[in-house]
Amino acid sequence: MPPLGSCDPRGILFSLKLIGKHMILRGLELLASLLRFVVGVLMFSLAIPVGLQVIARYTGVIPVYLWTEELATFIFVWVVMLGSALAVWEGTHFDVQVIPGAKHPLLAFLQQALVLGLVAGFALLFAWYGIDYAKFGGNQTSVMMRANLMFTHISVPIAGVLWAVFALYRLYQAFAVYRTEGRAVS
Repeated sequence: MPPLGSCDPRGILFSLKLIGKHMILRGLELLASLLRFVVGVLMFSLAIPVGLQVIARYTGVIPVYLWTEELATFIFVWVVMLGSALAVWEGTHFDVQVIPGAKHPLLAFLQQALVLGLVAGFALLFAWYGIDYAKFGGNQTSVMMRANLMFTHISVPIAGVLWAVFALYRLYQAFAVYRTEGRAVS
């Protein structure tokens, strides 16, 4: 350990790397918390048009409003897209395991890296092509509410960016775990 008051550049760079890693992790955790809140609000708000639909169809107390179905669809699209991004962050998004789990740390890392790399790759495709999809939606309006469909179509590139960021960070974490724990075993 260098004496107090000395300035070791390697120590400073190491400290800056740790601070940067912590800030990125903290930022992503805050983003995930914000997404959880937004999805919760959307789920709560989804109950209103769906409740109106149920009451209108089965009781006859209120007239059948077709705009409620459109609104429910719009909200549901956002819940699915943002919820799937949260699932990527939490590691609960579905994946199909075709190859049995590897026992060797390097092979286990490679399996995880392949899955996360594919998720990130498809996410970037969603983000890239989703921009044109959102522009396409911007030229259309919904039938009942006359809302611009970019409102729902923009969820595709946004979700793609979130999936990519979360998957790439999980890939980075998997590599860090392999680097510290896996090499000691192999």
